[in-house]
Amino acid sequence: MSPAEIDEGTPVSVKIRERIKAARKRFHANDNIADFIEPGELEKILDEVTVKMQGVLDSLVIDTDNDHNTADTARRVAKMYVNEVFKGRFVPGPGITEFPNAEHLNELMIVGPITVRSACSHHFCPVIGKIWIGVLPNERTNVIGLSKYARIAEWIMNRPQIQEEAVIQLADLIQDKTQPDGLAIVMEASHFCMAWRGVKDMDSKMINSVMRGAFLKDPNLRREFLSLIHR
Repeated sequence: MSPAEIDEGTPVSVKIRERIKAARKRFHANDNIADFIEPGELEKILDEVTVKMQGVLDSLVIDTDNDHNTADTARRVAKMYVNEVFKGRFVPGPGITEFPNAEHLNELMIVGPITVRSACSHHFCPVIGKIWIGVLPNERTNVIGLSKYARIAEWIMNRPQIQEEAVIQLADLIQDKTQPDGLAIVMEASHFCMAWRGVKDMDSKMINSVMRGAFLKDPNLRREFLSLIHR
C-alpha cells in the first residue's frame, strides 16, 4: 500500500491531531483549532462524527433502522456539534474592525446583557446565560462596534468548557483587541448538568466575574459597573 493510500485511509481527526502535536499546541475542549484544519476537512470531521455517533446509538440499543424518530439522529447530532454548539473550536474568530478613539472617550461603557449558549465540558450539557461587559477606554484604546462584542462572546462560548475559563478567555481577547484602562465582565448562567441530571436543581445559577485594570483598583468604578448591570 502506497503512502498516499495510507494517508487516504487515515481519519481526518488523526491528521489534524498530528498537525497540532507537531506544532506543540494544545487541543483542549475549549481551544480553537481552526489553524490546523485544511479546506474541505470540516465536512470530513462531520462525516466521522456521524459514524461514531451512530456507534453510540447502537451501543444504547436504539433501533435506528426501524425507529423513524432516530433514523437520522446521528447526522443531526454531528451537525449540531460541529456546525453549531462547538463551532467556536473549528472556525476562525470573527473579523473585528478596530477604530481609533478619535473623540478621546474615557467614560464607562457597558454592553449587555448578551445572551450566550455554551456546553459544559464535563457532561456536554447546555450552559445558557447572559454576559455584561464593561470597558473604561482611554485615548489610545481601540474602539470596536457594539455588535462585535456579541460576536466575540458567541465565538468563545461555542465550545465545551467551564464557565470560569470561558470568561477569562473572553476577557483576554477583548483586552488584546481594545487595550482599555479597565475591563470588567460578569456572566450569569444556568447549567443543565445541575438542572437536567445530578441534583436536578432548576433554579440555581452560577455568577462569576473578571475585573482588570481600573475595575480592579478602583472600588467606586467597580461599584458603579455592578450597580448599573443589576438595573
